[in-house]
Amino acid sequence: MATVENKQGRRQVVRGVVVSDKMTKTRVIEIKRTQDHRLYHKKLIHQKRLFVHDEKNESKLGDVVMAESTRPLSRHKNFRLIKIVEKRVAE
Repeated sequence: MATVENKQGRRQVVRGVVVSDKMTKTRVIEIKRTQDHRLYHKKLIHQKRLFVHDEKNESKLGDVVMAESTRPLSRHKNFRLIKIVEKRVAE
């Protein structure tokens, strides 16, 4: 996870895939990271789901997005959408 400096201070920037777009102005993104187990040398996948504020409802299911941390917007939302990195290919 990267951090960005701006006038408000440090902001955490994350990249994830939209796994739910059923709520209005809210997206659920999933962040996956891999880590090696130090004893067994096996790849472990850690995944985390975050609620992201999407003001214009522009991201859709399967899109890769960038989000940054912000003040609490609701009980679960602490991130807001910065940009859509990659659109899902329609099938």
